Amino acid sequence: MSRFYASAEEMNMPFDGAKLALYLGPRLVVILRDMVETIPFPGHWDLPGGGREGDESPVACALRETREELGLDVPIEALVWGRSFREGAKRKWFFVAGLPISAARKVSFGDEGQGWRLMDERSFLEHPRAVPQFQDRLRAYVDSRPPPKNPPLL
Repeated sequence: MSRFYASAEEMNMPFDGAKLALYLGPRLVVILRDMVETIPFPGHWDLPGGGREGDESPVACALRETREELGLDVPIEALVWGRSFREGAKRKWFFVAGLPISAARKVSFGDEGQGWRLMDERSFLEHPRAVPQFQDRLRAYVDSRPPPKNPPLL
């Protein structure tokens, strides 16, 4: 998996969960977290993903959680980037994938969160109520991707 900034050894290390920044066309799918004081960042904009189940791989975890939360089956071929991050003693994975904008019609929102929407990348990165560590991880992806082939003329 050369598109991931991880060795095969790292992909097989223990981890606690995975998130997916899923672009539908040019926009991100974001989920508004529940307003429950017992969860981290209540009422913040989040990305699909969650905790590992059993011995699933990081990719399987991210794709399963996305299916559960949004009803979307994201093919592994849609993944374009991924790497692990440390959160204290825990290892968490962050992946990026893209599907056509038409996939928005197939969203079937699950039972976690208040709702979902499509949000511009910049809006998520600057939003005061987006989960901060996922803003940082998305920035890591944005900073690593190649510039557009035809940048706009100034």
